[in-house]
Amino acid sequence: MRPTVGVVNRLQELRWLAVGAAIGLPAPALLAVVAVAGPTSLVGVGMLLFAGAVWACRRLAGAQRRRVTGLPSPYRPLTGTMWARLRTVVRDPATWRDLLWLPGQFVAGVGGLVLAVGLWLAAVQCATAPALRVLLPEPTGFDPAVLEWTGRSGPLTWVLVPVGAGLAVLAYWLPRHLVEAQTRLAGALLAPTARARLAARVDRLTTTRAAAVDASAAELRRIERDLHDGAQARLVVLAMHLGVASDVIDADPAVAKALLAEARTGAGAALTELRDLVRGIHPPVLADRGLAAAVHALVLGSAVTVELDLRLDRRLAAPVEAAAYFATAEALTNAIRHSGARQVRIALVDEGAAVRITVRDDGHGGADPSRGTGLLGIQRRLSAFDGGLRVSSPAGGPTVLEMELPCAS
Repeated sequence: MRPTVGVVNRLQELRWLAVGAAIGLPAPALLAVVAVAGPTSLVGVGMLLFAGAVWACRRLAGAQRRRVTGLPSPYRPLTGTMWARLRTVVRDPATWRDLLWLPGQFVAGVGGLVLAVGLWLAAVQCATAPALRVLLPEPTGFDPAVLEWTGRSGPLTWVLVPVGAGLAVLAYWLPRHLVEAQTRLAGALLAPTARARLAARVDRLTTTRAAAVDASAAELRRIERDLHDGAQARLVVLAMHLGVASDVIDADPAVAKALLAEARTGAGAALTELRDLVRGIHPPVLADRGLAAAVHALVLGSAVTVELDLRLDRRLAAPVEAAAYFATAEALTNAIRHSGARQVRIALVDEGAAVRITVRDDGHGGADPSRGTGLLGIQRRLSAFDGGLRVSSPAGGPTVLEMELPCAS
């Protein structure tokens, strides 16, 4: 089984090299167009040629980025008029890094494929040199190169057999290193620089902080509305009952007693509403016993079977615990309401520098963060702490939500 897997891997590497050669093949033409059109890019034809060459270069670089997983796009956003876009492209360091990558990809891609295929051809010819000498005893004008090298000498053809075996071993292992060379080249020149990553992170955090502020404002308005419509209204009625009771207590004690009973009932209802409101803001169990205990309490009485895997033995910062708790609660609510799940598994794992929460359900799948406010809310809540959300939800299920929150070690 393992030799078969090895052969399949080598074939996949050769296919990868072939695609890399196709990506690098247009490099000389594109570089020539950039060299000629660049100085004349201020006029119409030159500008069109330059823009077309840069566009093609970016497409090729983008194709290589997609093949080398984990490399985000490093380009600055293009906005404004055509001249403004062209100016942004020219001033973008990623453009010139792409142009610097092109000749390297041409050498690594085309040269790597030629070397890998050439080694296999040489290995086959050397290993079969004696047989070729017997099959082709006379020159035909289209003889294999190995027969021309040896002059059809019998001893020399046999000497080439072990050489062919050595070349076959080299050809078997070399493609892996050629693939690694292209991957490193792409990582060095096509990935965003540290400065670009920092700028992108600042932009992302600025956006998420603004979203967090908006969410906090909306939460405050909700609390105000709940207090106004709920507990405050009950307290007003309670005050009215107490006032009337104090007025009639001497003239009609029975009525006063009934009013006091209603006031006591209203006070209990108001207290219950206040407790529910506080629990929605910050559950007492979360403040008293931590995230793991709060998640355990969250699933008690759940409408579906919930399996827990809690591997968190320490307390986290209060804002992090709150974000993790409410993100988990929202994920569980989504699984129960929208996925048709019968079983949910929640894993809470302490990874030192971060806490990872995985919520998996056996529902019908199809969850999409771009089409629902629930997942977007989770994403925004986590992003405010530089966290992240990954969603895997193919049609038919299962749905897996992986949430990660940085935390102090």
